[in-house]
Amino acid sequence: MGTFVGWPRFLSRLVKKKSGWPQGASFTASSPGVRRLFASNSSPSFGLLFDIDGVLVRGRNPIPGAAEAFRKLLDSNGKLAVPVVFVTNAGNCLRQERAAELSRVLGIEVLANQVILSHSPLQMFHHFQNKCVLVSGQGPVEEVAKDLGFTNAVSIEAVRQAYPLLDMVDESRRPRSSVTVRAKLPAIEAIVLLGEPVRWETSLQLILDILLSAGRPTEWRTPTPYPHIPILACNMDLLWMAEAQMPRFGHGTFLLCLETLYRKITGRELQYQALIGKPSPVTYQFAEHLILSQAKERGWSNPVRTLYAIGDNPMADIFGANLYNRSLQRQSGDSSSWPQSCESILVCTGVYSNQDKVPSDPEESLTQTVFHGHRDFKFDPSLVEASYVVQDVAEALELIMKKEGWRSSHENTDEVTQP
Repeated sequence: MGTFVGWPRFLSRLVKKKSGWPQGASFTASSPGVRRLFASNSSPSFGLLFDIDGVLVRGRNPIPGAAEAFRKLLDSNGKLAVPVVFVTNAGNCLRQERAAELSRVLGIEVLANQVILSHSPLQMFHHFQNKCVLVSGQGPVEEVAKDLGFTNAVSIEAVRQAYPLLDMVDESRRPRSSVTVRAKLPAIEAIVLLGEPVRWETSLQLILDILLSAGRPTEWRTPTPYPHIPILACNMDLLWMAEAQMPRFGHGTFLLCLETLYRKITGRELQYQALIGKPSPVTYQFAEHLILSQAKERGWSNPVRTLYAIGDNPMADIFGANLYNRSLQRQSGDSSSWPQSCESILVCTGVYSNQDKVPSDPEESLTQTVFHGHRDFKFDPSLVEASYVVQDVAEALELIMKKEGWRSSHENTDEVTQP
């Protein structure tokens, strides 16, 4: 596994700004009233991928103007006039729960199959679904694992209950008398990291115990087994944006702790069978699949040629969209059945901030900018350069509609027809 070169500062203006608006043009996305979409063609040839935290909401609070902007995507029947998926690196709930939350926040109907959580692509990992897997995270982790197709999932808490002598950091949780193993769990065959846990010290200790014992935490192995049992990790975000003014630790921070401890203890690198969630191409491939499925179900005849990915995190949303765009460009053969490009749009309502200056010289910026991505993704400065930088999701949608020749009913409709 490769290791990223560390960068000492988070980039901001390294992102390439390309405004879709003529200089001096007025922006009317916040005009009162709901305007429906009209287009020169009744079948959309593009699809939209929206991040959630930092783009549509911050914590539990909707970002101003997001709901109004989305209502402009509805047709005369109140349905979305273009294929849409919501792609988030959050993963501590079920898809249907996040869909219900988005429906409430945006005031439109959002279906579970329009939501991609960080772990959603695990549905495609059939080889692991009948294995005994340890699942780490918070929320209903066993229910999430079952929803993903895993038939034999074991939680961190189940391991702790079965082997009470393993969790010793918190003195109040230590056994107060001699104990025996009350239940012997089957050998753990793989580890699935769904998201950041609540008690990091417990999860770090027990995951390491599983890795160092080849899935049998009461059987210490010498030498340490390597390669270790497979790890599937979801959500590599080092930071994410909630209600606080500064970003908060994400699951990428937990992974960094786990990798550091494993290397310190064993002298070897922790390996991943798969890294899932943005910026992984696996997640964007899954998003493309859902976009094309929506278009087929709605009977839209035009092939989807362009994907637009809107996000607030250059290291996840923009990096991932640009990486997937490269993949699309490399595809050969009959290209009519899949998108030709994935354009990245960075909004300034979340993790990204346009406050700090970054040296314009790329060589200089290499020593003065921090790369917050995961160590196993090779860094390329061009991958964090957004196709467009806009203020918020409303401006992003106005830009896309203009590029695609779509207009709202508020504008001149003499030359367009309703989809």
